[in-house]
Amino acid sequence: MDYNAESIKRHREMHGKVAIVSKFPLENIDDLSIAYTPGVAAVCHAIHADLRESFELTARANMIAVVSDGSAVLGIGNQGPEAAMPVMEGKAILFKVLGGVDCVPICLATQDAQEIIKTVKYLAPSFGGINLEDIAAPRCFEVEDGLQDIGIPVFHDDQHGTAVVAVAALVNALKVVNKKLSEARIVISGAGASAIATCKLLHAFGARRIVLIDSKGIVQKDRTDLNPYKIEMLEVTNLENIKGGLADAMKGADVFIGLSMAGIVSEAMVRSMAKDAICFPMANPIPEIMPDLARKGGAVIIGTGRSDFPNQINNCLGFPGIFRGALDVRAPRITMSMKVAASKALADLVGKPTPEKVIPWSLDRAVVPAVAKAVSDAWKKELAGTGAKR
Repeated sequence: MDYNAESIKRHREMHGKVAIVSKFPLENIDDLSIAYTPGVAAVCHAIHADLRESFELTARANMIAVVSDGSAVLGIGNQGPEAAMPVMEGKAILFKVLGGVDCVPICLATQDAQEIIKTVKYLAPSFGGINLEDIAAPRCFEVEDGLQDIGIPVFHDDQHGTAVVAVAALVNALKVVNKKLSEARIVISGAGASAIATCKLLHAFGARRIVLIDSKGIVQKDRTDLNPYKIEMLEVTNLENIKGGLADAMKGADVFIGLSMAGIVSEAMVRSMAKDAICFPMANPIPEIMPDLARKGGAVIIGTGRSDFPNQINNCLGFPGIFRGALDVRAPRITMSMKVAASKALADLVGKPTPEKVIPWSLDRAVVPAVAKAVSDAWKKELAGTGAKR
């Protein structure tokens, strides 16, 4: 099937992928009077008296906004707000179908970080959570950081969804090759949103030998062209201060994680890696190296972002369950412990990992309940530890 042509055809026929469906019947005067005037005034008064009632008397408790500025759309770059909408609608239906979470896709006509922050804060009273999507680095870090105090979870999926799923896959892959995460040399190609988040989560899991690569080479302390986010990562990466490019970093590495661009890894680079190498070229739609070439280079376990190869490392294994769990306990934020819990739960769903299966299938319906419970339990544990009330 020509997915590109079929996608255009289907979107044109359906005029997009989302619609609003009423929960209330509207068949007689009583229905109208309860759903709207005069009865609805009592609901407004109840919320005005106690704002927490907005989570009980409106759709807010199960409603999130999927917000983008269209600056880093799904591997195709800065497309602007209108062209980003098909992806945001797609995200919305994945949330609904997989996690039972209602969504409103919102694409903003600004790529100014402070304007995005201000706009999302204005919108926050209508939602139980905010999923930031396809916002380019380093602006995405500023936007997410600036929204952690609004009382509802704000989660940049390109960062943390990718990290949760990639780390889960790696935990299982290392079991297959009988290597320890704390000892494995891990090369991450890319130093943007998803790469930095993956690095942080790996460190939280115990990884200590990570090297980041950006378009100019290995991220190392002697470079003078690093942004503050990359400089911060030097506290936990490249502790040996290795210099050079991607090929230099991959020599002797146990793991390659690609979060960068198509075709930049050669068969020879994979061959230079350590015995029983793990290769996760995850650039979409074309990975850093195609799986057949990675296999020829000696990689034992291979995972990509694509659905037409084994071990699809896809965000949809993460974000529906993470938000489901956060909404269920009305968590005001999504913390590192919640992300760690999500990743562990996802890894645990694969009882006996093999080279061809280190991560569940993307549409496995066991994923969301397991991840949601892990996230909810992690927040409850944090809450109990602080003695605070929700």
